Amino acid sequence: MSSAPAQKLLGKRALVTAGAQGIGLAISRHLLAAGCDVFVHYRSSAEGARALAAEAAALGRRFGSASADLTSTEGCNPLVAEAIAFLGGLDILINNAGSLVGRRTLPDADDDFWAEVMSLNVGSLRRITRAAAPHLIESAKTRGGASIVNLSSLAGRKGGHAGSLAYSTAKGAVLTFSRALANELGPQGVRVNAIAPGLILGTSFHNTHTTAASAQATIAGIPLGRAGHADDVARAAIFLASEFDGFITGATLDINGGVYSA
Repeated sequence: MSSAPAQKLLGKRALVTAGAQGIGLAISRHLLAAGCDVFVHYRSSAEGARALAAEAAALGRRFGSASADLTSTEGCNPLVAEAIAFLGGLDILINNAGSLVGRRTLPDADDDFWAEVMSLNVGSLRRITRAAAPHLIESAKTRGGASIVNLSSLAGRKGGHAGSLAYSTAKGAVLTFSRALANELGPQGVRVNAIAPGLILGTSFHNTHTTAASAQATIAGIPLGRAGHADDVARAAIFLASEFDGFITGATLDINGGVYSA
């Protein structure tokens, strides 16, 4: 019988991008609680990183963090190198960094805006994963497996609200990237899965880009009758991250209260 996720994660080493606020913060906390040593990337959430450091110390786990711009290889490669040096290797990669950037319809989404959204949501994931892959493969050989969990969105499944064309396209690409990478890394023992959250309130994403009226209209169409919260997503990430000796790869786990499933 397979052990529970928390038991399987004890002593594992995880890197979480955008891991000091919102959904990423919840995932980092759950990884620490499950027994992982964690290295967190953040862009400007130094306060969240400091809070995580205190929580990790109380749990007796190792914790490191660094700020980096993930829209360039020059930002991604040193971040991964620092994480590997701190952790001594890597078993789990959580690609959480991404943003809507702004709401623009097709006529207003010029080349620079489109490139920015793609670079942040798809390019950052590709750059970080490329730098981390050799270390994950090594862990798969020597420590019983490795896992990548990529954060997509319900918008990548069914399209988003008005003005999210570029973001929806990028998050759809994350789903395809995850399936293709699962095929590529599967023979080397690395599992790759994705999560597609729906309306998760209380995050900077929705605090910035979603009005109260829009949120209420969306909640009215959710079968479970409520919005999600960051811990809903974090629990799913922990489950997928723990799949070292399992049979789940190339999958997308929908976290949306029943709005959409595939």
